Amino acid sequence: MLLPIIQNLTAKQANTYGLVLASAGIFHQTRTEGTGWQIWVDESDEKEALFHIRQYEAENRKPLQDKVKSAAPKIQFTDSVIVALFLMAIHVAVSDNLNIFVERYGASASKIMAGEVYRAATALLLHADAVHLVGNMAGIILFGAVVCTVNGFGAGWLMILLTGLFGNYLNASLHQAHHMAIGASTAVFGAVGLLAAAQFWRKIQQPGERYKAWVPLGGGMALMAMLGTGAGRVDVTAHLFGFACGLGIQILYQTILRIRHMQELHYRHQVICLVIAMLILGLSCVWPVASGQLAPDDGFACLLSGRRGSCRHSAPCRTDKTKCNFQ
Repeated sequence: MLLPIIQNLTAKQANTYGLVLASAGIFHQTRTEGTGWQIWVDESDEKEALFHIRQYEAENRKPLQDKVKSAAPKIQFTDSVIVALFLMAIHVAVSDNLNIFVERYGASASKIMAGEVYRAATALLLHADAVHLVGNMAGIILFGAVVCTVNGFGAGWLMILLTGLFGNYLNASLHQAHHMAIGASTAVFGAVGLLAAAQFWRKIQQPGERYKAWVPLGGGMALMAMLGTGAGRVDVTAHLFGFACGLGIQILYQTILRIRHMQELHYRHQVICLVIAMLILGLSCVWPVASGQLAPDDGFACLLSGRRGSCRHSAPCRTDKTKCNFQ
C-alpha cells in the first residue's frame, strides 16, 4: 500500500527527491495536492526512503524543513496587468480609425477561410469601445495571472494566445461567411478552459479524488455560461470554441509533461514559449503588409509609421451582409 512520506513540496523539490529514491532503487510516485507536491512510497519502503532522503539532505547541508513550502504558490499579477495595459494602448492608438483596423484585422469568417489566418490572432487586439475593452482587461488580469501561476509565465501566455487563435479559426469555420468578430474574450474564455482542465488533471491523478475531477469542468462551463452569453452582439460560439480549445490544450500540455517525466517546464523553455507567443502576435500584425495583401498606409502599418490621422479610411465592419460581433 502506498503512503505519503513527504508533503507540501515544490515541483523542483519533488523531482530532486524522486531522483534520490530512483537512484536507491525505491519505487515511488509524485503527486500534486492543493498545497504542493507529495512523495508516495510503498509502506514497506518508508523507513529506507526517509533514510536516503535524510542522507541526501545531510550531505547537502540543507535541512528538509527549510525547503518545504506549506503555502500555495503566490499568484503574480504583474505580467497580466502588462498585457491588459497593452490591450488598452492598442485601443487608444486605433480608436481614431477603428473601422479600418476592424476591416483589415478583424476575424472575418470569409477572409480567414480564404487564407488570411492572421486575422484569428489580430482580432484579439481590437475592441469596440471602452466597456468592451475593460471587461476583457479584467478577464485577462484575473484568469491570465492564474494560468501563468499554474503553467509558467511563458507557457501560460502562449497557451492563452493559442486558445484565442484556434477558437477564432474554428468560429470562422463554423460561420464561413457574413461574420466579423473582434475582442480578446475568446482567449479569456480559453484561459477559463485551461484552468478547468488543469484542476481536472490534478484531481484525476489522485486516488480517492477522481470522482471530484469533473467538478472543475462543470464549474468552468457554468462560468462560461454566466459571463460568455448574453443579448446583443455577444459572440457565444467564439467563447465556446475558446473554452473548448483551452480544455484540449491544457490536457495536451499535461500529457506531454507526463510523457517527458517533467513536473513543469524549465525557465529556459518558459522564455522560449514567451518569445514564440510574441512572434506569433507580431508576425500576424505585419504579415498582411509584408506579403503585399495590404498597402503601407493600411492598418497596423499606418499606425506603426506614426500617421494615425492620415490612414486610409474604409467602410464600417457592420454592413447589410456582415454581422460584427463582440468577443
